Amino acid sequence: MPTECSQDSFDFGTVEGRIVVGAFDGGQITSDAGALLLGQTNKAIGLVSRLAQCFQDGRDPEAIVHQLPSLLCQRIVGIALGYEDINDHDQLRHDPVLGAIAGRLTSKRSDCAALAGKSTLNRLEHAAKVGTDPYHKITHDPAAIERLFVTLYQDAYSADASGHPKRDQNEPPRRIIIDLDATHDPIHGEQEGRHFSGFYDCYCYLPLYIFAGRHLLAAKLRGADKDAADGAKEEIARIVAQIRERWPDVRIILRADSGFARDELMAWCEDNAVDYIIGLARNVRLVAAIKRQLVLARRASRRSGRAERRFAVLENWDTREGWAKPRRVIAKAEWTQGSANPRFLVTSLHWTDGDARKLYEDLYCARGEMENRIKECQSDMFAGRTSAATMRANQLRLWFAAFAYVLVANLRRIGLAGTEFAKATCGTIRLKLLKIGALITISVRRVKVSFASSCPAQAAFAVAHQRLCSHPR
Repeated sequence: MPTECSQDSFDFGTVEGRIVVGAFDGGQITSDAGALLLGQTNKAIGLVSRLAQCFQDGRDPEAIVHQLPSLLCQRIVGIALGYEDINDHDQLRHDPVLGAIAGRLTSKRSDCAALAGKSTLNRLEHAAKVGTDPYHKITHDPAAIERLFVTLYQDAYSADASGHPKRDQNEPPRRIIIDLDATHDPIHGEQEGRHFSGFYDCYCYLPLYIFAGRHLLAAKLRGADKDAADGAKEEIARIVAQIRERWPDVRIILRADSGFARDELMAWCEDNAVDYIIGLARNVRLVAAIKRQLVLARRASRRSGRAERRFAVLENWDTREGWAKPRRVIAKAEWTQGSANPRFLVTSLHWTDGDARKLYEDLYCARGEMENRIKECQSDMFAGRTSAATMRANQLRLWFAAFAYVLVANLRRIGLAGTEFAKATCGTIRLKLLKIGALITISVRRVKVSFASSCPAQAAFAVAHQRLCSHPR
C-alpha cells in the first residue's frame, strides 16, 4: 500500500535569514512545458492522425469521451516525456500542457477528466481482446502500423534539413543503407513468448530493430528462443518492397553483424538486387587464410608500438556447410595489445565500391552508430517495458515506444538542425528541452504558458518553434 502523507508544507532551512518553505499549492504548473514542441512536431509530420488510421474503434460514437487520436497522442507523448507506465496517467490526465497537445482541455462529461486515465489506456493496449468482452473495442492493424514507419521515413527524405520540401520531391536517394540488429529485452513475469536466453543469461524477448540512418523502419518483438536472424528476411523483403514502390531505382545496401550472416538472407539479397555487407564469425580456416597478413601486422605493430592493420580479400570463399555458393570475404588482420584480432565480413559489394580497408572502416564500422539508436529506443523511450501478458499487447507497447522515438527524432531533424541539440540523444533532448517548468493560465480566449525565465535552452527552443511552425503540412 502507498504511504499516506498529509504534510502540507516542507521546511528546507534558511537562506540569508529567510525561511525556505515548499508546498504543492502552485496550481496549474507543469514540469513538461517543452512538450509543446512535440505537439508541433506531430502536426508537422501527421504522426498521430496517420497512426489512428491503423486502428479500428468499435465504441459507440455517441458515448465516446476520449477519442482515439487523443488516446494515441497521450500515450506516445507521455512516453517521450519519460512516463512509460500508464499508471502515471491518472495524474497526467489533468496536465493542461498534455491536454493542449492532445487537443483536449475540457471533458465532455463532468465526471471525467479531459484526458484518459490508466484504465482506458490499458484497454487500448490490450486490443487483442476485442470481441471477447464489452470492454475491449479498439483493435489495430499490425501490417498498416509497420508500413507507417517506412512511409514516415520516405516523407522525411523528401524534405530538407529545415523540413521544407526539396525542389524535386520525386528525386529518390541514390543509395540507402539499411541496418538491422537484435537486442534483448529482459522480462520478469510469465509473459507469452517468455524464454531463457543462454547468451544473455536471462528470460527475455529478442526484438529486431531496422534503421536507415536515424530513421526507424521496423521494431519487431520476438521470443528469445529465436535465432538473431529469425524473420529478418521477411522484414527486409517487406521494407524493400515498400521503398521501391516509391523509389524503384534506389540502390539498397544491407548492413548487419555476424548474427545475420545466414545463407537464406544473403541469397534473398542476391536474388533481389540488394547489396549486403555483413559480419562473419571467425574460425580456424578464415584465420589461417590471412596468416601472412597477421605476420605483417605483428611486425609493423612491434616497430610502431601501436595497433596495426592489414586487409585482404578472399574471393570465392566457401564454407564447408551452410552456404549454397561461394562469396566474397573481406578480412582485417589486426595486431593490437600484443595479440591478434582478426575480423571478417561477407559482402556482395564490388571493388568499384572501394578497397577492403574502405569497405571495412568507412562503410561497415559505421553500423556501430545503430547501436546508439537502439539504446535511445530501449533506454530513453522505454521500449523494454513489455510487462503485458500477451505478445500482441507487448508488440503494441513496443510500437508506441518506437513512435515516441520517431516523434523526438523528427523534432531533432526538423527543429534542432544546426543547434547544440542537432546530435543529442532523445534522453538529452527530453532533459534539456522538454522538461521545462511553466505556470499555466487558462482564460476564455487563450492558454498562457509562462516558461521558467532561467531556462538555459531558450535559444534552441525558439529556433525549433519557428521551424516547426513554418513546416508545410
